[in-house]
Amino acid sequence: MKRLLSKLSILCVLGSAAWAQQPAAPSSAKAAVAFNLTDVHASPRVSFPYSNGGQLRGDRYSLRQSTLVDIIAMAYGVKPEMVQGGPSWLELPRFDIIAKADPKTSDADLKKMLQALLADRFKLVMHKGEATMPAYMLTVAGAKSKMKQSEDGVAKTCKGEPPVPGAIPMMAVSCTNMPVDELATFLNQAASGDLTEPVLNQTGLEGGWDFTLRWTDARQRAKAGAEAVSIFSAVEKDLGLKLELKTAPRPVWIVDSVMEKPTPNSPAVAKELPPPPPAEFEVSTIKPSKPDAQMSGRVANGQMNLTAATLKMLIPFIWDFNSNDPQMLVNAPAWLDKDKFDFFAKTAMPEPVPGRPPLQIDDFEFHQMLQALVIDRFQMKVHMEERPIFAYRMVADHPKLTKADPTKRTRCKQGVGADGKDPRVANPMITQLLTCQNITMKQLGDFLTQYATGYIYTSVLDDTGLQGSYDLTLAWSSASLTVLRPPPPPGQPEEAIPADAVTLYDAMDKQIGIKMVKEKRPVSVLVIDHIEETPTPN
Repeated sequence: MKRLLSKLSILCVLGSAAWAQQPAAPSSAKAAVAFNLTDVHASPRVSFPYSNGGQLRGDRYSLRQSTLVDIIAMAYGVKPEMVQGGPSWLELPRFDIIAKADPKTSDADLKKMLQALLADRFKLVMHKGEATMPAYMLTVAGAKSKMKQSEDGVAKTCKGEPPVPGAIPMMAVSCTNMPVDELATFLNQAASGDLTEPVLNQTGLEGGWDFTLRWTDARQRAKAGAEAVSIFSAVEKDLGLKLELKTAPRPVWIVDSVMEKPTPNSPAVAKELPPPPPAEFEVSTIKPSKPDAQMSGRVANGQMNLTAATLKMLIPFIWDFNSNDPQMLVNAPAWLDKDKFDFFAKTAMPEPVPGRPPLQIDDFEFHQMLQALVIDRFQMKVHMEERPIFAYRMVADHPKLTKADPTKRTRCKQGVGADGKDPRVANPMITQLLTCQNITMKQLGDFLTQYATGYIYTSVLDDTGLQGSYDLTLAWSSASLTVLRPPPPPGQPEEAIPADAVTLYDAMDKQIGIKMVKEKRPVSVLVIDHIEETPTPN
């Protein structure tokens, strides 16, 4: 926490510098530098898409599962919300970009190369402008704040407070000599589950300030129940400040025109930019866990370090399907959910390049490596096959939907909409808030598979008969409070679902008048043909 906060002022300066260095508008001319060769193609469909990559490893640059908004934001060094205008579909198609460049290419030149690619392959034309956008205004709540002005010579510090055993889970941080501009940035980062729009300092307070702030994180709000303290309440109670969602003019890039599909790849791509040979882990071990070991560990940045993990838990992650649905894995032997293993695997990372951020592993390659490891060590044989399983379709019962402006950007995001209403503040049992704009019912079904994973495991069919596009908001409770509650201890009765909890199915029915009907239909599943219970020796 301390390390994070000490960098906030630097990040603010860097962000301003990045904006100032952008080329003059309009932007459509090819940059002075360009990739040697580029392969741009539609991304393969995955269950949980997200933009990843954007780094040069050797002479190969890769960016995967990225929308045009993602690519523009990376090319011009801005946040995605700073990319405005353009056609309504701008956030929908996803692309993979594989390119060749000199291994010594600087990050600044990589951005210019990406700008040139956008202009050349997508015919992107943009200009700088200003847009009125939602933002949280941080103001003084009363006559004065409750923070204490720092004395001269006091060091700038922030320390997280350890949780109190048995107490309501809280986030707590004590800071000294903190400028309010940096406080605003900190709030955006630390309470990102609630503050989905930027926080702008409108307090007029100068200098550094001392304070302690305690609140309930969005992920812990359900556990805290009625005693949860939202970030909004905490800021007012502890700091004497106020967070209000309003609008403010902000500098943006405005898309004038862009093609939905890139121009064709060069015929030389297949020969000169072939897929790299399958990568392998530098080190990997798999061994049975100790009998009393508890599940722990992490999988991140080219490393897997797990203790007491079952293959029933690991396989869905590796093969990209929802682990909550046992139907998605066919012919799984009983031991798959009982035998526990310790997994350790590490990739060989290239030497860091001076002046560049640390290299990240390509997520696509990493999943391929994990698949190969499990297949090899457990002598596993699998295939994908369509089989009838339970899934959902949407039907229009008593639709309560608002027709959308078809020129607006098609999107769904977690967090409040333009009206600023947040039902999570009044009802701590509501933990999920989805705001959608200009979406069809089919697109809503697709978004639900991404945002409602505890309730929806496979694709949702649209059987509503509703035409056109709509704006809507859905608020519901985490599945861990309703349909995925852990079983009670032996001999204990099952607890009732909290009275204020709202399932996704009820939210769909009561809030937008769409019913979710469960039925059996063919869905692609992973079938295990063979797997050994004992892994081959390390």
